Amino acid sequence: MFKILIIEDDTKMREIILENIRRWGFEGYGITDFDNAFKDFINYDPHLVLLDINLPSYDGFYWCGKIREVSKVPIIFISSRNTNMDIIMAINMGGDDFIQKPFSLDVLMAKINALLRRTYDYISSEVNLIEHNDVILNLKDSTVSYKNTKSELTKNEFKILYMLMKDKGVIVSRDSIMRGLWEDENFVDDNTLTVNINRLRKKLEDLGLESFIQTKKGQGYVIL
Repeated sequence: MFKILIIEDDTKMREIILENIRRWGFEGYGITDFDNAFKDFINYDPHLVLLDINLPSYDGFYWCGKIREVSKVPIIFISSRNTNMDIIMAINMGGDDFIQKPFSLDVLMAKINALLRRTYDYISSEVNLIEHNDVILNLKDSTVSYKNTKSELTKNEFKILYMLMKDKGVIVSRDSIMRGLWEDENFVDDNTLTVNINRLRKKLEDLGLESFIQTKKGQGYVIL
């Protein structure tokens, strides 16, 4: 089921859109805490975003820029602002379409359906981001980012971080990690795992993340 995130300050408008997209068989979520809009985006991991320009704290252009730092998810701006400069800004910041308020719900749904069709014909609609304490692991390009910095991970580094972030708060044993890294009969021995863990920690430290991966002696590793 496609998930649609609505970043809209007008409560009545937000609820009308939510009701309509659910009637079409989509899942919907409307943001109400606009200071944490980016974190909500990461946690919800939508297939499409409806984004107003006039919002509390930061405007829609700002949030569009933040989203584009980590995702190519389709974004439709919905706004009462209709100058050429507003539309140009919306598209230049990474928006895929612009609908002026007031608009027909039928037109909105037609645009949503068309954009979803074009975007996901050949792209998996599975979750592609994992977030924890502002650390974002991108499952599509094997990168990890924190605030405004990003680092590319090797295949093994990515798998280790994925296993730990997926089971955050749970101690993952060295044996479990080594089994996860065992592919094509190329066994990863204990020393190889230590080397990969140390390299991964160094990359995380370079991003400003000290002690993100914690060692539990005799048990394994954990991210809290």
